[in-house]
Order: sequence, then C-alpha cells, then structure tokens
Amino acid sequence: MKRSITGIICLFGFLAAYPSISYGADKEVVFVSLTDFTGPAVAVAVPQAHGSHDYFQYVNEKGGIDGIKLKYIGVDTRYDVARSISGYKRYRKTPKLLAVNQGSTPAAKLLLPMVTRDKLVLIANAAGEFQAQPGRCFLWAPTYQDIFSAAVDWAVADWKKKGRSGMPSIGLIAWDNDAGRVPFRGGKQYAEKLGVRLLKPEFFPPGTTDHTTYLIRLKKADYIYIASCSDPAPTNIIRDGYRIGMRYPDTTFMSDIYGPDWNVGLKAHKKELQGAIVTSYYLRGTDAVEHPLAKLLWPKYRKKPMSEMMPQYLGGMAMAMAFEAAARIAIKDVGYDKVNGDAMYVAYQTLTGKDIYHGIQGKCDYSHTSRRGSKKVRLYQVKADVMVPITDWVETPDAVSLHQWD
Repeated sequence: MKRSITGIICLFGFLAAYPSISYGADKEVVFVSLTDFTGPAVAVAVPQAHGSHDYFQYVNEKGGIDGIKLKYIGVDTRYDVARSISGYKRYRKTPKLLAVNQGSTPAAKLLLPMVTRDKLVLIANAAGEFQAQPGRCFLWAPTYQDIFSAAVDWAVADWKKKGRSGMPSIGLIAWDNDAGRVPFRGGKQYAEKLGVRLLKPEFFPPGTTDHTTYLIRLKKADYIYIASCSDPAPTNIIRDGYRIGMRYPDTTFMSDIYGPDWNVGLKAHKKELQGAIVTSYYLRGTDAVEHPLAKLLWPKYRKKPMSEMMPQYLGGMAMAMAFEAAARIAIKDVGYDKVNGDAMYVAYQTLTGKDIYHGIQGKCDYSHTSRRGSKKVRLYQVKADVMVPITDWVETPDAVSLHQWD
C-alpha cells in the first residue's frame, strides 16, 4: 500500500511538471510559482499548482480581466532553497510579472529581500514572522501558530466535553525544519496561557518511514498535533502510533492544513485514521468534493472524477482568486500599461474583509497591517470512509503577537 501512495504522488508530480502556460494573448499579467513538483512536499504543491493554473484558465476563457489574460508559470524547486533562488532569478524580469509564490519557509525568507528590491509581491505559506513584520509577503492563510492555537482551543473544548478534569496534555511532532518549529513561536505561549501541558516537541527528517521512536516519547500525550509535513507523512505517523497503542479516543491525533488526505491516507489506512482531526483553512473532505466551482473545474481541466481530486486543489484555486482580485484592482487603479508589483502591493492590502474565495476559505484579511490570507479555519474528522466537518468556520487566536520576534 505504501508503494501505491508513492505512485499516486509521483503521478501528480509528472502531471504538474510543465514550466509555463501561455495563452497567446497580447496582454497578460504573470504569476510565477516556485514550488515542489518532485520533492517531499509534492502532495501539497502539485494539486495546489493545478488549482491555480485551472482557475486562471477558467478566468481567461471568460475574457480574463477586461481582455487581459492571467499567465501561470510553474518552476520545480524540489523543495530546495538554492533551486528556488535560481528559479526566481530566471523569471524576475518577466514582463508584467506581478507576484511570486513560494511554498518553502526558508526559501521565502531568503526571497523576500530580493522581491522587495524588485518591487514585486511574494506569496508564501504561513510563517508567522511575515505577519509580525508586515512587508511585501502575503500568506495563503492564518499563520501556522494561529492554526495550532485553534487546534489547542478545540482540544480543550473536547477534553471538557468528555467530562475530564484539569487540562489536557498536547505533544507536537513535525518535520525537522524551520516550518516544523513555527507553530510553537507564539502557539506555545498561547497553550501555556490556557494551562495546557505541552510535551517536548519531536522533530524528524523528511522522508522518515518509521516514526515509532519519536512517538514513544509522546505516548503520554492526550492529543498529538502533527505539523508542517504533507501526506503520506501524517498518515504514517498516525499508523505508527496505532501500532504502539496510541488510538482514538485515548489519543487523538490532530494535524494542520497538511494532514491526511481522504483519497490518499484514508484509502490506505482507514482503520488507523479513525477519529483523526485536520485543522484546515480551506474546505476539505465532503465539503471539498461538493464545492460547485471545484466540481466544475476539476473534471473540466483534469479530466478525472471528483474522487481523485486532492483537497489542496482548492487551496490553489483560492490563491489564484486572491491574485485575480488584486490584479483587477491594480489594473483599474493604474491601467494595464502601468500595472506592476507596486500596484499589486497596494491592491492586496485593499482586500480586507472581502469574500473573494467563493466560500473555499474565510473572508480575506489582507490589510495595511495584516498579511493573513484569512483568519478562519474549519476542523474536520475522519469518520468511517470520509472526512467530515465538525465545526463551522472559527476564528483563529492571534498567537503571533505572543512571541518575542527579533
């Protein structure tokens, strides 16, 4: 079954390995995505790329922005910082380039000064320092520490709902990289403020196949939060925990936005995943496959049944929607001839409170002081063969402000 999961991910990788899509238009604005088509984050990056590309194509077929097309350029970085920098240098002078997406936290940190120098806009995952020090980097979503804190809130409420006294203990397990440590930069302070007992976090290298050693040290946790690693890693963590007796409801595994996918991990390890929680800023599970626009775009452009759609496809659609919304404002404000990264930087900050995502995620939170793509998450739980919502949209705590930033 492990080979089957790997095969699915590799297939997505090969399908996404196109360098650019050109629409043959005289007028176009450009979005460059420096992302992981063949590395450890492929399960997130590839369906996300498909979602962005397909939404652009959908908009273009309806006439674009007053005849101006949206062009997507995808660059495979293999989750490597050096490749990300090289890819940026290659495309930074592309005519009418307005925004650059980067899914790696370390790469985004190094790219931001270059993007700022070039007066463009950087779109990045969810590292809190970009919110703490607002600049030209706009995030996909709430920050990682905000999302972690929302999961802590749910765990405390769940603990009390079960009639248990005191406060629960929570462990964290994540990839051994910068993104894996981000949730505790503010999230740790938030949990401690509530009185939650946090165990020492466990970090493992990307590509680890057996997580037993790390989980044994977290065995006393009532809830375990899996951060910043894409499926099948979260699924394999829960599988390994099940093997050593860490099972729902005595142990509840939670994860961030990169948690088990219903059509990948759930297919392979349904028994082990029962009760697992995913904290997501975009629709997942039964909500995702029923979204009207996803039901239109996925079969139209991917030529596959909805059962094969990865949830991150909707995350990519939402990112493209934000770019489209900002580009419309920028072009209206300065005209096509003068539209550039400066105009987009201003335009992104005017999206505050607007429902630009067609219900895929909460209302946009971008403003002069906010770089969060939205402030809300929805929690999902594995029940039988599906992943179902167990909350409505809930606002995430502001954990970023609790950390002492340099």
